[in-house]
Amino acid sequence: MNDELLTAPSVEYSLLAPMLIVFGVAVLGVLVEAFLPRAVRYRTQASLALGGTVAALVAVVTIAVTHDFGAAGTIAVMGSVAVDKPALFLQGTLLLVAVPSVLLVAERSVERKPADAFAPQASAVPGSLAERQAAQAGAAQTEVFPLTMFALGGMLLFPASNDLLTMFVALEVFSLPLYLLCSLARRRRLLSQEAAMKYFLLGAFSSAFFLFGAAFLYGYAGTVDLGGIGDALALNAGSNVFAVLGTALVGVGLLFKVGAVPFHSWIPDVYQGAPTPITAFMAAATKIAAFGALLRVFYVAVPSLEDDWRPALWAVAIATMVVGALFAVTQKDIKRMIAYSSITHTGFILTGIVALDEQGSSATLFYLFVYGFGTVAAFAVVTTVRDESGEVGDISRWAGIGRRSPLLAAAFALILLSFAGIPLTSGFVAKFAVFQAAAGSGAALLVVVGVLSSAVAAVFYVRVIVLMFFAEPKEGDDGGIPTVVTPGFATTTAIGLGVATTVAIGIFPQPLLTLVDNAAVFVR
Repeated sequence: MNDELLTAPSVEYSLLAPMLIVFGVAVLGVLVEAFLPRAVRYRTQASLALGGTVAALVAVVTIAVTHDFGAAGTIAVMGSVAVDKPALFLQGTLLLVAVPSVLLVAERSVERKPADAFAPQASAVPGSLAERQAAQAGAAQTEVFPLTMFALGGMLLFPASNDLLTMFVALEVFSLPLYLLCSLARRRRLLSQEAAMKYFLLGAFSSAFFLFGAAFLYGYAGTVDLGGIGDALALNAGSNVFAVLGTALVGVGLLFKVGAVPFHSWIPDVYQGAPTPITAFMAAATKIAAFGALLRVFYVAVPSLEDDWRPALWAVAIATMVVGALFAVTQKDIKRMIAYSSITHTGFILTGIVALDEQGSSATLFYLFVYGFGTVAAFAVVTTVRDESGEVGDISRWAGIGRRSPLLAAAFALILLSFAGIPLTSGFVAKFAVFQAAAGSGAALLVVVGVLSSAVAAVFYVRVIVLMFFAEPKEGDDGGIPTVVTPGFATTTAIGLGVATTVAIGIFPQPLLTLVDNAAVFVR
């Protein structure tokens, strides 16, 4: 018998610690749902999820500090997982963003009044958010916690995958829980279930495209290893139809996950229909993980085909920036407006990927870090503006919010200005970084379109700010005027982190710029 068949697989558990911790917490969460009494599930699940996220973050930092990866990094689990500086940076960013997201999920999962709360019924409980939490403790749908942790675990693996099969498994691991989480908005049941069904069906198509593309690349290179595919392309001069088709189909699957045009149609409906804490987590974390995988595929596996895929990515980036900005101007729902705003940001980030050099990858990593915190904070603010029926989505009814809650409105205005790319905010530095990388690689047209799209985007951001501070309050159909509820600790933390990163990185960006410059080299 061949000795190779008897060799045990090599699994570097210490290098996989962040993912193992998150998946372990998710499995424990399932056991908690099965065996613990309902009265103690909420506190147990919330503590497990938050503790596991923080422990995984500590593990990422420990790996980055204690392991010597040489110039680039190392390959683990028999070549299927890359443990390099980009992977560790993206995993750290995902876990940092997950902390306020989990806090937001925990806070809302015990509150029954909001339109998208996880509890099965609506009940108008008086008092502050903290009082409503105390009154409704134990009435939560606590399965949201293990589902969130399973999704987070898949996201941690996705940008670290070093072969296409591992990447596909990670894609499914984080997608399937998200499909379920999107359907948990009980008070908007039909809208939430419609969003989940659209996400599921379109996600299934994108997964099929990705798998079909992986088959084409395997047929060309004889391996699903990203480095092996890159070596095969480098050895063979000229493009091969299998390689080009495989790259195109894999690209479609990944571009769907980042929400690029024309694969963006699911984003507005899903962002609007899903529970707002899930929308916050999904909008930030999914984009970080998917762009990390996109970077690894284009920078490691198919850089030799840049003459084939770069023109297509140019077109996608231009269409994404233009369509996102133009459609956002016409939106009347705050969550749909932020959804189209996220599509515009996808186009901006794609300009960094098009650069295909270390400056482009570092600028993309910087943008993802900044965008993640700002997005979670923006949706956290959305959860605080409510009336008797729940969250107020109609933008026109946000009039006068700045007079009743000036601090919260100022925080939201700062985040919107950062999204618009106003100087002295982190958003400005992020846009400048990706545009500079694109211009340095000869993609000046993308920079021009990006600047024009940013100008259009500023219109709908400023419109909301003007409405909050300078317009008269508007009553709803029931005659009520929206109020800003007292945010709890979790919501305050999420908003505070978003504001702090927006200001700190906007004024002192160099430490993060230095970090991403050092983390921009992929192991091959």
